[in-house]
Amino acid sequence: MTVLIRIIQIILESFNYLVLFYFLALNFFYLTTTIFAFFALRTYARRMKAVDLNALIAKAGVPPVTLLAPAYNEEATCIESTKALLALNYPEYEVIIINDGSKDSTLEVLIEAFDMEPAQRSALSKLKSAKVRGVYRSKYQPNLWLLDKENGGKADALNGGVNFCSTPLFCAMDADTLLERDALIRIVRPFLEDASTLAAGGIIRIVNDCTIRSGSVEEIRLPRNLLAKYQVLEYLRAFLSGRMGWSALKSTLIISGAFGVFKRSAVVDVGGYATDTVGEDMELVVKLHRHFLENKIPYNISFVPDPVAWTECPESIKILGRQRDRWQRGLFEVLTRHRVMFMNPRYGRIGLVAFPYFYLLEMLGPAIELPGYFVFLISVIWGTVSTSYIIAFFMAAFMFGVALSIFSVALEEMTFRRYPRFTDLLKLFMLAIIENFGYRQLTIYWRIHGFISALRKVEGWGKMERKGFVTSPKGGK
Repeated sequence: MTVLIRIIQIILESFNYLVLFYFLALNFFYLTTTIFAFFALRTYARRMKAVDLNALIAKAGVPPVTLLAPAYNEEATCIESTKALLALNYPEYEVIIINDGSKDSTLEVLIEAFDMEPAQRSALSKLKSAKVRGVYRSKYQPNLWLLDKENGGKADALNGGVNFCSTPLFCAMDADTLLERDALIRIVRPFLEDASTLAAGGIIRIVNDCTIRSGSVEEIRLPRNLLAKYQVLEYLRAFLSGRMGWSALKSTLIISGAFGVFKRSAVVDVGGYATDTVGEDMELVVKLHRHFLENKIPYNISFVPDPVAWTECPESIKILGRQRDRWQRGLFEVLTRHRVMFMNPRYGRIGLVAFPYFYLLEMLGPAIELPGYFVFLISVIWGTVSTSYIIAFFMAAFMFGVALSIFSVALEEMTFRRYPRFTDLLKLFMLAIIENFGYRQLTIYWRIHGFISALRKVEGWGKMERKGFVTSPKGGK
């Protein structure tokens, strides 16, 4: 019995050190991207103060862009988000809403709201897509089009939109996303400055409980729902500290499916969006990296921090869990599909730095982190860990996470200051502390569940529910 107990103690001790190593490695990457993000954001903010966007457009000219917005059962939000798209400050663009076989009244609502009628439009490419049943065009908004197609999923809908896109650039987004008026101008800027740019992503912000008027965010406030508040903090950390840092390292691996601009010809060359994964947005970016690196073609993929897209986030445990399950499944599917890039010098910093980080720490890491909390607790109760280890674990597992979240809120305040109320900022700083004691562990559980779902080859997005935007009574049609 004594030998068995000793063996168990050795196993627990070994696992504890593995967990500590995981947290140290994770925090090293967090710290690195945060430092790079800080300097990149400071440089970007200084540059943009001296840039007149309208003058830049007049001098360089801007390429026409097509906005592709797949819509599936989006009757609650599609009108306001479409109004926002039609109000963008951009010289030449089209909007194509793709109704992906909605079972609600999305199609009828759009046709009635924007006075649409059947129209002729030819496909220019043959990316894989379900059958298009009809094409409509607004009578009073000639740049607004509607594709009605059989259901095939978001990637399938985007491929259908790309097929009917006639501009050199397209913007992929969600139908429930609201773009700020200058968002398109700002996100297109990398394409003007560097002809080798293939894609650029913008920042996503939470719109829950903000007030919308005529398709624009009129009043910004923190959501009332606690889960939504946590997600505001998560998004600030993910975009300002994470994606900005990876972009500064020239290792952008993810562009959110809610808002990203792509060079159409490059996307067609790599076969468009994969329709057999729920991580189609990341898969396209990884596929672009892989294609251009394998063919030794210079390219650039970047993140731009100030083009803002507002989106509604889940407010229930059930729906949020489904979302995070899907995100983790998508991550698993993409990384295992392109695993040839893992630690492969052929793919430069993508293969040697970014890919291993996402593979080992984001995909596999949760399976170490969640059990690590329980094993740590058992070890403390059993008395098999030293005081120095307890302090090291607490610092690595909790305090660094608190510091990172606080710094992300500070970055927001120093740069864009989208939350003008002092009480909102105070709440964000408080959330930065308390989220590490419960909410973070819950998200880790969902990610493990998503990993298991991926191993079981679970398919589909799962049902998502929208409550709709808070619309100002002064809003027009």
